[in-house]
Amino acid sequence: MIFVGVDIAKLNHFASAISSDGEKLIEPFQFSNDADGFRLLISNLVSFEKDSIIIGLESTAHYGDNLVRYLVANHYNVCVINPIQTSSMRKNNIRKTKTDKVDTYIIAKTLMMQDSFRFMTFYDLDLMDLKTLGRFRQKSIKQRTRLKIQLTSYVDQVFPELQYFFKSGLHQKSVYALLKEAPSAEAVASMHMTHLKKLLEVASHGHFDQETAKELRVLARKSVGSSDSALSIQVTQTIAQIELLDSQIEKVEAEMTQIMQFHDPVIMTIPGIGYINGGMILGEIGDIHRFSHPSKLLAFAGLDPSVYQSGNFQAKRTRMSKRGSRVLRYALVNAAHNVVKNNATFKAYYDAKMSEGRTHYNALGHCAGKLVRIIWKMLTDDVEFNLD
Repeated sequence: MIFVGVDIAKLNHFASAISSDGEKLIEPFQFSNDADGFRLLISNLVSFEKDSIIIGLESTAHYGDNLVRYLVANHYNVCVINPIQTSSMRKNNIRKTKTDKVDTYIIAKTLMMQDSFRFMTFYDLDLMDLKTLGRFRQKSIKQRTRLKIQLTSYVDQVFPELQYFFKSGLHQKSVYALLKEAPSAEAVASMHMTHLKKLLEVASHGHFDQETAKELRVLARKSVGSSDSALSIQVTQTIAQIELLDSQIEKVEAEMTQIMQFHDPVIMTIPGIGYINGGMILGEIGDIHRFSHPSKLLAFAGLDPSVYQSGNFQAKRTRMSKRGSRVLRYALVNAAHNVVKNNATFKAYYDAKMSEGRTHYNALGHCAGKLVRIIWKMLTDDVEFNLD
């Protein structure tokens, strides 16, 4: 076998190759992180049989993702190595030297020392997409939440009575449609009744009628809200940003749904888990074989209990550690909430934890831990949901 070690950087990568005997076959060389650089790497490997080549690189942020996709598309055997493994190998180096060129040999030797290999596949690439899409979705939702809080504060100034007029609150399409056209109480009060009725009727799909429009205009005329144009601009622009984020989140969820429908993973057999939640869980977990035991996956999600011990004292009840992947923890707790509502066994387990005096969130955390063990078993054995 021929082991190729690639040291990843933002602009330029380094690569070298050794044989199974440790013989240096290719001296370290630099290639750029672009199409020309990738072709240069391939040109240095064409003299070897493709099936005899194993290419390894460290998992370092996103800088190596394009190279991994390129190599997998060209049917090379690619392994992504945990940096902890190479760090251990590097410490065994007597001279304690660390350069990009030396690192390529260390990565190649780390590959050579492994007993078995798991090569990247197109499914792994889709898991990478699910991970990035899921995290982008979470960031977008947080941005949208902040904007909604800002919008509420602006409306408190321009039309404070409005948020109590609609039972569902400010954040609905009909209210947004109204505020985009009339971003103050004064503007609403001056609108023609026919136009106001039509606007609300169309935006609410007939839910709000002429009587609603009349009551709203009376309320607007009595309002103590400010007619400051600066505040009106902030109202309309904030709504525009919220609607843009709504559109982006919708597109992200559609892409995640498409990936999940294509692969139809066994996790979808769990009652209460949908495409988005399931996609976030799978994307964050990645290769399930990284976790040799469900407790390791539990720790990765930060759902494992923290330990508090001093002398002869050992705390029996502690909080979850909340370390590891925050997105995975969120998705698992959310999934547990849905599974509790859709599965009698999980509902009984949740009720038992609540009867012990635990809080709702703490009980859900225990349900999420139970769910993690089931998911680990399902993914490692590729079996459908079964509590037996």
